Amino acid sequence: MAIPSKTPITLTIAGSDSGGGAGIQADIKAISATGSYACSVITALTAQNTQGVSGILAVEPGFVEQQLDSVFADLDVKAVKVGMLSDSNIIRVVAAKLRQYQPKHLVVDPVMVATSGDLLLQQDAISSLKSELLPLADVITPNLPEAAALLNVAIPQSEQEMANMIAGLRELGSESVLLKGGHLEQDTNSTDLLILADNVVRMSTPRIPTSNTHGTGCTLSSATASFLAQGIELTTAVQYAKSYITMAISHADELEIGSGHGPVHHFFAGHYQPQ
Repeated sequence: MAIPSKTPITLTIAGSDSGGGAGIQADIKAISATGSYACSVITALTAQNTQGVSGILAVEPGFVEQQLDSVFADLDVKAVKVGMLSDSNIIRVVAAKLRQYQPKHLVVDPVMVATSGDLLLQQDAISSLKSELLPLADVITPNLPEAAALLNVAIPQSEQEMANMIAGLRELGSESVLLKGGHLEQDTNSTDLLILADNVVRMSTPRIPTSNTHGTGCTLSSATASFLAQGIELTTAVQYAKSYITMAISHADELEIGSGHGPVHHFFAGHYQPQ
């Protein structure tokens, strides 16, 4: 039994990115940078860098279960972020354990496609994701290709086409949906729609001209979970996370990482400076 803690402990359940820009690595950076304590359960290993994904090795479902039991038995987890789950067996294990332990907050980033375009979720796992996991979430955070895959429709090409997805996304069963419009690259702003049960909150920021956007979805969802763990209500937590990722993207070009899609700058606000 975990001892109650005042520390905002945030668990990320996701895959590892050997290049450090996305996945578990981005999650831990984002959770730490936004003021919470990060712990992790690794669901897959990827051979990955800024240029793409060259291999994926799923963790055996029984060991995913063992990691989850270890974390929840000892740590007072306030919020959970779920990212890459590479197959239906792992999805079922994670969903069962979340139903067992019932963390107060759950953010699900339905990771299916990397920034490079590589497929990260097996096709036969999408139905398991929709039936087992999404209905448990406080908020799911699909980008436009992911939302299109979940609804089996064409990828939106405009904000109006994003709006046309609202009814279908509500039917997925989560309490809310953050539909991310970053893929509308022709727009001067990056506009997201927070779809609640009875209204829609539009969040728009100027688009930042950079190719260093690897791990943006992981970072946004993890920051949202981090702020929820701190007791911040959902709409404000998403707004804070949107502000954080905007700043992290705006500082991304200060880093020189790889020759492809580089990462965002999670620690743009600074580091410890030895005296």
